[in-house]
Amino acid sequence: MTAPAWEIGVPAGAELGERPYWDGTGLVWVDIMAGHLHRYRPGHGDEVVLELAAGGRPVPLGAAAPRRGGGYVLATEAGFRLAGLLGRGGGVGAGRVQLEEGAIRPVGMPADAMFNDGACDPAGRFWAGTVTHDLRLGAGALYRLGPDGTITTMLDGVTESNGIGWSADGATMYFVDSGEPEPRIRAFGFDVASGELGASRDLARFPAGGAVPDGLVVDAEDCVWVAMWGGGEVRRYAPDGEVLAVLPVPVSQPTCPAFGGAALDELYLTSAWQGLTASQRAAEPLAGHVLHTRPGIRGVSAVAYRT
Repeated sequence: MTAPAWEIGVPAGAELGERPYWDGTGLVWVDIMAGHLHRYRPGHGDEVVLELAAGGRPVPLGAAAPRRGGGYVLATEAGFRLAGLLGRGGGVGAGRVQLEEGAIRPVGMPADAMFNDGACDPAGRFWAGTVTHDLRLGAGALYRLGPDGTITTMLDGVTESNGIGWSADGATMYFVDSGEPEPRIRAFGFDVASGELGASRDLARFPAGGAVPDGLVVDAEDCVWVAMWGGGEVRRYAPDGEVLAVLPVPVSQPTCPAFGGAALDELYLTSAWQGLTASQRAAEPLAGHVLHTRPGIRGVSAVAYRT
């Protein structure tokens, strides 16, 4: 694959942009530390449709996914939350949302932990994992939120729960713990009916001290695209782990790719300036923006939460 040129999709300047997905007419994404849920519509611009805050400070928002009935399921610092749409027209503010009932926090989740990334499995259950503010080794977990609100711990001993996605047939779940000493992309056997995990294998492993796998998405050819934090690139892997493409990007901290556009043939990529010095930020003027390109590959639609 010839590396395509990147352009600015959304001039966001987000400290920590993450988990984009296409909702049919626009790109939904989060700025984690600001607690902002964004929705970008080509030709209409980017809008913050929800701001999470408590006690005068932002509440970090790790990920959002669509709900079948409209609105979003959220993974926040406070726990899982649901939000519904305020308006359904096409004007400014039509996509704004309001929070519904209070947060549901997993039992045993450390007080200093927050949710970091998440997505829905093929049956419409929402999966999201955690990380502590000090990145304590093994202090996080990966959770599954059922449509009835039941939370199940699916993996413990996680340090920084990150990229997650499923194969087209639902038989494989891909998962990244970015905080492992030698990070990897793991491929778990998956049972769609029960939502249970099977045995795992390593799709790809990465040396300690180098670029770290972050968010991921699975395309229409069942290949995995992963953003490499600290590596300034996006990689595409075949289901057997073969590296099919390496796409350099003009930021050192890309966070998560997503396919969008009417034909799902456009690739969007969130990024971050978190942790960069003033001089590093000056050298990376696109850090924090949502980038855009056309890779010649199509994606698949995001699965909605079953409620």
